[in-house]
Amino acid sequence: MTTTDGVKPIAFLDLPAQQRRLGAPLKQRIDAVLEHCRFVLGPEVTELEEKLAAWSGVGHCVGVSSGTDALQIVMMGENIGEGDAVFLPAFTYTATAEVPLVLGATPVFVDVDPDTFQIDPANLRQRIEKVLQDGILRPRAIVGVDLFGQPAPWDELRAIAKEYDLFLLDDCAQSFGGAYHGRNLGAEAVASTLSFFPSKPLGGYGDGGAILTDDADRAELYRSLRTHGEGKTRYEVLRTGMNGRLDTLQAAVLLAKLDGFKEELARRDAIAQAYDAGLKDVVQVPARVPDSQSAWAIYAILFQNSEERVTAQARMKAAGVPSAIYYPLPLHHQPAYQPHHDGVALPVSESLSQRILALPIHPELTDAEVARVIAAVRG
Repeated sequence: MTTTDGVKPIAFLDLPAQQRRLGAPLKQRIDAVLEHCRFVLGPEVTELEEKLAAWSGVGHCVGVSSGTDALQIVMMGENIGEGDAVFLPAFTYTATAEVPLVLGATPVFVDVDPDTFQIDPANLRQRIEKVLQDGILRPRAIVGVDLFGQPAPWDELRAIAKEYDLFLLDDCAQSFGGAYHGRNLGAEAVASTLSFFPSKPLGGYGDGGAILTDDADRAELYRSLRTHGEGKTRYEVLRTGMNGRLDTLQAAVLLAKLDGFKEELARRDAIAQAYDAGLKDVVQVPARVPDSQSAWAIYAILFQNSEERVTAQARMKAAGVPSAIYYPLPLHHQPAYQPHHDGVALPVSESLSQRILALPIHPELTDAEVARVIAAVRG
């Protein structure tokens, strides 16, 4: 498929090209699983868990079936449920809010910073105080989301969690590979959850996830919960759990990708810097969280209004340059969550949804393709 002038469209995500580049190591990893046939929680899962824990500087990693299941297992481990308030950003993916509702708890939506898009600590404090004043829900947990590859404001979140005695969870689904204060993300909260959905910086060939923690007792609990609540043996059932195990084939793919992950992160950062230089005079380019490094899962620019965005998207599409909107609605405006929202306006999240646009950013982009993206945005 080509554009009207015969130019091949750019891929928003080019997994086939990545697969060709990985080549033999990827095939060797998959073939090893096909040889030993331990398809669930096989040796590759253990190896991956050890490497992810070492990367993030934590004591324990528990491989699970998805980023969403990772969130659910952690919240189940804290007995979060009916009557509990879970505070989370309104500008993020649905899974973060979905899990509290599945467990019977109530998501309380918090506005975000207009520049970094990360949860706003000042608004978080206001939302906690309102819940306390209303006296209907019990404040139980804060979910900080490392959005688009950058870290949430963890210093402030830890202080607020301590002040109000709240469990602190890091939804790091989009940002494994990022860093904060020189530390790789994964150790900023009591537990951190990862997603290996194919579009993530470290993505598998299907669903997958993991939980990182320094707490040995919690890690043991998470391992039980991911496998139907089992105890020392398969048929000793200690608690109500779920089927949340990581497939060995996904672990094999991730191990092959992990070997070159640092180089891929460097390429993503180089593309982001090129976008900055080429676009900063025509759109608002992403602000950086101070003293951090982004994994650049998403590179999102801001237009003045939705009309400018519509015009730019049409121009880009005609030039064979893809784009995506993350997110077209803040969570508190989604039909599934509106009945659970207290009606408080969250103006930053509402404005961002009307103005934001994500550009292609993946390691397979060539310099020529990056230049094409810049030219299409500029018009």
